[in-house]
Amino acid sequence: MLMQISSFKRSAPQFTFGGMTLAAVTLICVYLQAHFAATAFAYILVVLLFSLMGSFIASSALCVGAIAVLAYYFAPPAFSLRIDGSRDLPVVIAFFIVTIVGTYLMGKLRQEREAARVAAVKLQRSVADLEDREKWWRAIFEHNPAMYLMVDEAGTVLNVNTLGATQLGYTRAELIGRSVLDVFLEEDRALARECVRTCLENVGQTRTWDAQKVRKDGSVLWVRENAKAMLWADERPIVLIACEDITERRRTELALQRSEAHLAQAQELSHTGSFSWKPTTGEAFWSNETFRIFQLDPQTVPPGPQLVIERTHPDDRDSVREIIDRAMRDLSDFEHEYRLLLPDGSVKHIHAQARATRTAAGEIEFVGAATDVTAARTAEQQLRRSEAYLAEAQRLTHTGSWSWDVYGLEFIYRSAEVDRLFGFIPQEPVSIETIRSRIHPDDLPRLQEVQRQAIEQKEERFEYDFRVLLPDGGIRRIHSVAHVVLGSDGKVRELIGTHMDVTEQHAARERLENTLVALRESEQRFRDYAETASDWLWETGPDHQVTHLSDHTSSAGILATDVIGLLRWDIACDLEEEPEKWRQHRATLQAHQPFRDLVYRTQNRIGSPIYVRTSGKPFFDGNGNFLGYRGVSTNITATIRADQAEQELRKAQAELAHVTRVTALGELTTSIAHEINQPLAAIINNAEASLGWMGREAPDLAAARSSVEWIIEDAIRASEVIRRVRALAKKGEIEMVPLDINEVVKDVIALVTRELVSNRVRLRTELTAALPMILGDRIQLQQVIINLVMNGIEAMDAVTDRPRELLIQSSKDDLGHVQLAVADCGVGISEKDADHVLDPFFTTKSTGLGMGLSICRSIVEAHGGRLSMVHKNGPGATFQFALPLHKEAVS
Repeated sequence: MLMQISSFKRSAPQFTFGGMTLAAVTLICVYLQAHFAATAFAYILVVLLFSLMGSFIASSALCVGAIAVLAYYFAPPAFSLRIDGSRDLPVVIAFFIVTIVGTYLMGKLRQEREAARVAAVKLQRSVADLEDREKWWRAIFEHNPAMYLMVDEAGTVLNVNTLGATQLGYTRAELIGRSVLDVFLEEDRALARECVRTCLENVGQTRTWDAQKVRKDGSVLWVRENAKAMLWADERPIVLIACEDITERRRTELALQRSEAHLAQAQELSHTGSFSWKPTTGEAFWSNETFRIFQLDPQTVPPGPQLVIERTHPDDRDSVREIIDRAMRDLSDFEHEYRLLLPDGSVKHIHAQARATRTAAGEIEFVGAATDVTAARTAEQQLRRSEAYLAEAQRLTHTGSWSWDVYGLEFIYRSAEVDRLFGFIPQEPVSIETIRSRIHPDDLPRLQEVQRQAIEQKEERFEYDFRVLLPDGGIRRIHSVAHVVLGSDGKVRELIGTHMDVTEQHAARERLENTLVALRESEQRFRDYAETASDWLWETGPDHQVTHLSDHTSSAGILATDVIGLLRWDIACDLEEEPEKWRQHRATLQAHQPFRDLVYRTQNRIGSPIYVRTSGKPFFDGNGNFLGYRGVSTNITATIRADQAEQELRKAQAELAHVTRVTALGELTTSIAHEINQPLAAIINNAEASLGWMGREAPDLAAARSSVEWIIEDAIRASEVIRRVRALAKKGEIEMVPLDINEVVKDVIALVTRELVSNRVRLRTELTAALPMILGDRIQLQQVIINLVMNGIEAMDAVTDRPRELLIQSSKDDLGHVQLAVADCGVGISEKDADHVLDPFFTTKSTGLGMGLSICRSIVEAHGGRLSMVHKNGPGATFQFALPLHKEAVS
């Protein structure tokens, strides 16, 4: 109905204006008296023209009206609707057909044009909408706070938003046309390639992955990519990738992971595990290190207090249960230490500490840590054992250690041996007056001077002797070595040192000096006897009885008349003492063989024993008959007694050398202790490491075996230090063996290293490789080198204007002997003292006896070598000795 009304509304104007136009055309044609055909043509034009207005009904009505007007006015008969003319009727029919067809066609044309116009309008509207949508989506694409990439099947960038290009440091033009893999990190390119391929195989499905991209400046950012493949207008697939910058999030994750890893590593390194426990719910958490400490599997065993009790040593189980019960009852912090008894039988010491905290839900939760302190407890035991060893060593060597407050004038620390040396009551404080009362008045100024110099920092190391007056009236001689300790302000705070009881050494030196004087007198006496003695001649007959004796026997106290007719073994007094010697002598005489240097003991005319050395040769007559022996005898009593005296002298020298070595060991106590402590500390560390390897969930036996091997090596090294010390300390006979002088030097360096460090002396060695072997006693040669090194250290004690350097050099001299030199840069030796520096009892030190270099010279000369001082151009002195080669090295 509405359509009909609408159609009528459109037809009325068309019919009205069309009728009016037909009327006007009719008047014009009437006025012009137009022909019928011309009027029909005019009517056709009007109808067709108004048919363009759109209504077929109005056009049809106009057509009928035009026919009526044409028939009424212009077809005869006029003024009548009837048409009589045969020629006019076809015109009317043709008019009608043309008008109706034309109107219909014009209507169709108008409809198609209207439809085209409407379509064009719709198309324009669609294009506008499309352009608006394109602008909208482009704005979204450009201004979305995310990186968008569009790539084709080959991975080439087709488009990228400005934000994405800016985030990568490029312009859009620089990225479009490049491979998208160029902006991925090298190790992530395979992942990106695989993900793009998967998207292309599954069009329409979204795929997400995380990757690292490289900016133009080389920096890296993490992105989370959401990719989806879709078909383009030409059915060509493309991949749209949306990238979210997750760099900060990833850094936070990595930082958290690193923090967790560091925490786990820190717990493993410190052997400390963390735990939490809610008493109300029983919920518990253990870190991996806690499970490792308890040797439990976190995957199979739920943690909890009951598990702790089960693992606790039976002797500590009640105390641990009491701690747990009290914590549950009081909800308060707790701390305790207990032992674990592990399935393999080993025992661990655990120190646990927890704090009660309140969670966000208001529940009480214990948060704490459990530390494996087994190593610390073992170290404490070993430290106590080491302290006991040190105390025993101090007692055996009569050496006490102490620390003295230079301002408070009191002991900060003193060992038990110091109390024994001074006669103090152990552990009781002593006043400065008590200390001074125990020091000999003549030695007190020296100790006060040492303290004054220490405060003024005039010296850093002190070595001095003093006497102690004991409560029982005895006197004890003390040799002290000390060095200063500076505080944070650079001022001297204390003196640390040792007191060594050298009373016996001092008495031994006095006895030795007296013995040496007596030995020299005895040696001179017997030397005079030997020089004034003379030989005598003798002859025996075929029966070996004495037939002739020269007159010189009287000088030996032997009268010729007393021995004529006697056999030699009748004269001798050692027949029973040395029967084998006389048996061989008789066999020689029976064989008529010459003999040489037969020594026997007899008596002079006053009954005193004398020693005779005799040599003889058989003689014969012209026929070869044996007539007897002729020979010469010498009174060697003085020589024998001189040899005995020399043996006594060597024994005394060996005794002195031993005393010197023991004294040197006392001075090197700190160095020896350091050399022993180093391998002991290494043993402890390697033992802890071995326990760590064995204590792993999967024990690393190879690493544990390596740690045990290192323990053995360090134990051998410590044993070697003790062997050297025992070898230097023991008394024994000279043992001449083939030696490499460089190895002897290395043994000495191991003993004096600490002394060099404490005196700030730098040791430099120039040891010639592959030197020939020498024949010598290792201990005595070590003593010589130690003495020369210690003398060099002492000579540089006062040097402050140049580096303190000691040089040990081994080489071959011009004669092919092995030569060793020790050079210092100390104060040197004056020309007037140079000729006497090797003499006994000559010394330039206030506390020295002058026997060190003399003993060294005796030892070197006993080895067939020579000790000498070499003059040098620079400061200091050089002592060297050369030793002959071992015969096998020469051959």
